[in-house]
Amino acid sequence: MPSSRDSSSIEEKERSIDESINSGTSCMSHGIPDALSFDRIVSGGVCPPCTVRDFMNYLRYIEHSAENLQFFLWFRDYSARWAQLPASEKALSPEWSREQAETAFAANAPVRPKRENADVTAALKDTDFTDGSKVYVADKTDPFGTPSKSSEDEKMRDHMSDHGSSNVQTLGYSTHESIADQAFQDAGLKWKPFTAQPYRDEIERIIAIYIADCSPRELDISARDRATVLKALQTTTHPTAFRSVLTTVEYTLRRQAHPNFIRWTICNGNRPRVLFARGLGVFGIIAGFIADLLITLSSASRPWRVIPFAAWFIGIATLIAAWKGMCVVLHGLHHRHIRPWELFSDDPDDVLDEKDVSRTSFTSESTNSWEDEPWVARYGKRNFVRKIFDRQIWVQEPALRQIQDTIFLQAILGGFVLSAIVVGIFCAVPRGNFY
Repeated sequence: MPSSRDSSSIEEKERSIDESINSGTSCMSHGIPDALSFDRIVSGGVCPPCTVRDFMNYLRYIEHSAENLQFFLWFRDYSARWAQLPASEKALSPEWSREQAETAFAANAPVRPKRENADVTAALKDTDFTDGSKVYVADKTDPFGTPSKSSEDEKMRDHMSDHGSSNVQTLGYSTHESIADQAFQDAGLKWKPFTAQPYRDEIERIIAIYIADCSPRELDISARDRATVLKALQTTTHPTAFRSVLTTVEYTLRRQAHPNFIRWTICNGNRPRVLFARGLGVFGIIAGFIADLLITLSSASRPWRVIPFAAWFIGIATLIAAWKGMCVVLHGLHHRHIRPWELFSDDPDDVLDEKDVSRTSFTSESTNSWEDEPWVARYGKRNFVRKIFDRQIWVQEPALRQIQDTIFLQAILGGFVLSAIVVGIFCAVPRGNFY
């Protein structure tokens, strides 16, 4: 059985996922409406810019973790296809029970390495305590007895020198089967899986792309989890074999990536436009302050000091909205800037309107690296002013527009209250009569 800490962590993630699915607590805790829930997005029930393709682009270009969603979408598709298999084929791959998963997880627990302490060995030399053997104690510099980082780096360098590049095509293997076999061997599994099981070729491809060490879309999982899932996949191709990995991936998507994606989508302008809006807000505030100060120092009556209220109001409201990533001008039109990777697309309608992702992208051997894509250099050549006035497109998702409306109203209300307070303070100050 796994340790209590590991078991509680897995159980907490599964319970959190179940609560998110059944009651939408994940959305409520992050202030996300049910219309923009994770399940609605991955099922294609939302409009741009909140579709699953937009989510994938965010994870790829912003958060750099697209492999999580790619693997999750593949697993949903795989589970649906598995459910349609005849019973005779399903019988070849039995279900991987939770007890089997926990046993495999416990079997892969790391053994605390022992280290020889030179001082203790020298003190006990030629005594009855040594008995011709070495004396091992915990390293004083490492109370938990874990390997040093340098030793781990050496192992990684040795592994990379053996396998070459992280790309599947350059690993030195001719087929996905050989890559999967090597992954099984690295996990200490000697015998080959049953080739007669359904979807065995596809499973070996998934191992080579997502599970194997240094694979092109390697999931961010521990070595213990990797060995556990490989043990399960060596025995069966049943979807339950991915239970431990899927729990980690789905928890990351629901609790971290999805809320971050919604917050990022609320921003209707690119970074230059938001910086420009913040600058306008600061300029409005400074202009209102200077105008009120000059009127207060003059011999003009108090009612004149109310005139700069407009500058205060516009400046503060614009700054509050821009602080949350919104441009009030774009919001007034319910527009947003087109993303850089959409801006130079040959077929923008296909990028902006497609609500699903092709199944072939799940098992693609290419990495998620995008630094060499053509749009990167072309967008980098644009000057700052041109980026401020980039192409715009209408925000189609109603739920997203409601969130933006709420932020806009908060900015208006905040700007009005703060402007009234500041102008009231200036009106209470006696006039200076300096000119």
